[in-house]
Amino acid sequence: MTEKSLFAGFGGQGIISLGQIWVYCAMKEGKNVTFFPFYGAEKRGGIARASVIVSDGEIANPLVTKPDSVLVMNSDSLPVCEGILKDGGLLLINSTLVKEEPGRKDLRVVKVGAQEIAEKIGNGKIANMVALGAMAKLTGALSIGEIEGILKKFFSEDKHKFIPMNVEAIKAGYEAV
Repeated sequence: MTEKSLFAGFGGQGIISLGQIWVYCAMKEGKNVTFFPFYGAEKRGGIARASVIVSDGEIANPLVTKPDSVLVMNSDSLPVCEGILKDGGLLLINSTLVKEEPGRKDLRVVKVGAQEIAEKIGNGKIANMVALGAMAKLTGALSIGEIEGILKKFFSEDKHKFIPMNVEAIKAGYEAV
């Protein structure tokens, strides 16, 4: 199994953190990974993208030029992402913020109100974790069975108080698709 993914949104949505957590989880499952962040010069509100590869085997090329799956967290990212997605690829859309429909008809389009779900849980800033759960289920690239323990190793101790909310968000995203 090899899954090439692109996560896209704007600065402040946790796109880079999502990519880091995604590959960390996969590494803890014994998989090979690559992670390339890309973001604009702005502190918040600029472009934010993370390309990741998760594989059971060796990764020959770390670049994601034709992703198998794409997560679109904001409207501005939709045209770019659907343009580079492979034929028949998975396009996961944060339907809370993205109201436009993709132009391509050959894609597997799934919509999840990641922001809305996160706000119901108690914090809109964890929409990226809702998306992580949905992507995990849809792609099969990683398991969320041991997610709490993995997050305890990923986050510093002063952030451990946020882990239960993050776990709830990941599970909610997993169940939403």
